[in-house]
Amino acid sequence: MSNILVCDDDRTIVDAIEIYLTQEGYEVYKAYDGEEALKILDETEIQLIIMDIMMPKLDGIHATLKIREKIAAPIIILSAKSEDADKILGLNIGADDYMTKPFNPLELVARVKSALRRYTSLGSISAEDENIYSTGGLVLNDDTKQVYVDDEEVKLTPIEFNILKLLVSNAGKVFSSDRIYESIWNEEAFGSDNIVAVHIRHIREKIEIDPKNPRYIKVVWGIGYKAEKI
Repeated sequence: MSNILVCDDDRTIVDAIEIYLTQEGYEVYKAYDGEEALKILDETEIQLIIMDIMMPKLDGIHATLKIREKIAAPIIILSAKSEDADKILGLNIGADDYMTKPFNPLELVARVKSALRRYTSLGSISAEDENIYSTGGLVLNDDTKQVYVDDEEVKLTPIEFNILKLLVSNAGKVFSSDRIYESIWNEEAFGSDNIVAVHIRHIREKIEIDPKNPRYIKVVWGIGYKAEKI
């Protein structure tokens, strides 16, 4: 079963999350600031991180930035702030999902399961079939979960890979933000435009020579996004 790191300076919240996750069979590691979280990650293989934003010593923003330099495991941000700007900030620094406090523990568990399913599926390798999708100099290998642009490998998070795979495997087809969200997150889209837009921007920054004048991922104004057939 997966190892999950829970990092929050409120020990009551950490203990409560631990109870719900251990009931589902997960192994829980606890940290109470960003520095403790990074130390645990150096010593233990972690499959998912639940990270608070406001913490002493090293806050969740800077901790997440440092984590993203090391691993691509899913990160769920917890915060008392509910404004869209804060949600986008969490996604901008590399988080995969965001929940505001107070939250329903059962919903958190459901999101943990969903994030782990996506992450685990990216790590599976098929020995029988090699699925490769490409357009121009952009190549995705769905067996090895690698992405190349002009023969140079680029690193994507699990969410970014799934979005890019959806678009490239259907090159030329336009997907709305809602459809992208529902396909990748496996839940009903509600106010998903900003979330999808942030991930699309991250993908462009990694695969495009000029993200402001993209070659591969195009916006179809008023409709959505598509991968260009090249």
